[in-house]
Amino acid sequence: MAETATRSKPTSSGSKSRRGGTRSSGNRAQQTQEKAALGSESPEQLRDYFKQMSLIRRFEERAAQGYTQAKVGGYCHLNLGEEATVVGLMSSLRNSDYLFTNYREHGYAIAKGIEPRRVMAELYGRTTGTSKGLGGSMHMFDTEVGLLGGYGIVGGQIPLATGAALAIDYRGDDQVVMCQMGDGTTNIGAFHESLNIAALWKLPVVFVVINNYLGMGTTVDRSSAESELYKRAVAYRMHGERVDGNDVLAVNEASSRLVEHARKTGEPAVLETVSYRMKGHSVVDPAKYRSSEDAQAARAADPVTAFRDQLVSAGVLDEDGASEIEQTVQTEVDEAVAFADESPHPDPSNLFDYTYATPVANDSRRLPADPVF
Repeated sequence: MAETATRSKPTSSGSKSRRGGTRSSGNRAQQTQEKAALGSESPEQLRDYFKQMSLIRRFEERAAQGYTQAKVGGYCHLNLGEEATVVGLMSSLRNSDYLFTNYREHGYAIAKGIEPRRVMAELYGRTTGTSKGLGGSMHMFDTEVGLLGGYGIVGGQIPLATGAALAIDYRGDDQVVMCQMGDGTTNIGAFHESLNIAALWKLPVVFVVINNYLGMGTTVDRSSAESELYKRAVAYRMHGERVDGNDVLAVNEASSRLVEHARKTGEPAVLETVSYRMKGHSVVDPAKYRSSEDAQAARAADPVTAFRDQLVSAGVLDEDGASEIEQTVQTEVDEAVAFADESPHPDPSNLFDYTYATPVANDSRRLPADPVF
């Protein structure tokens, strides 16, 4: 049966300790409460979450800049506002687990283990990119870290992810598949067909619905008869949960639990994460359909800023430590841009190298421009 999972959000007093100073007993009590709200994660792990979230934020901002400079071709969809969801989900997976995503996958690629410079080079269409510059923003692929796409067709990844889970079950392995999608994808046939098969055959796949309130420019309430999307799992007697996508710890806890349950039992699940998309559907979308109130709410819910404040209030970070992480991240993104800029473009003669399988029957690999004898 589907159920709702939530985490209480700690309230911040806004007080920070001064270096060399002392806290009042009230401030110490507040700090203790903040630490309790952070759960059992170690300070090192919490700081790493913040670093990853900050890295994705800075990376996506530079990707948007690269698009306006005509360095990024094709379409470009950003994870801005979804950093806590991305990091929480990816931290629940093993390196050997498989990930299938939609076209909004830059942050997932980085958090799954692909170097930011290889992701940026792919956006720039360079040979050093994770797909050799042939995939671009929407089609990243790296078997070494288990990222099996990047799919530009809405819902195209769902049957493939279900098939990968079937292969795992057939081989008797202990891997798990995570299949990420947007809220609008839950209205297409492949979503329902895949959930039905996964439930019938007990396949180890966790379907993650990123509910950012807008399917392109249409609100979820206006496009989905059941707007609490995790409840759709009930139709297939599958477990479903909804979680605060702005809370990296809540996302990680729910995702880790569902992933490990799928690993042990082979039972699939649906996890819905709810967070704001801070920009339009893509970098060319001005998002004029969003009201000023919605835009203000998205800014107020900024997960990166909120988590930074939470860690500082709890004493896990001080201002100097937070600034040091932010500077390190900025340097890494700058280096990624420089690497992409300096990398070579693909040679046009290699255009069809990855189009056909080899060997191919009846010489069907002949290129269109080749003479016929």
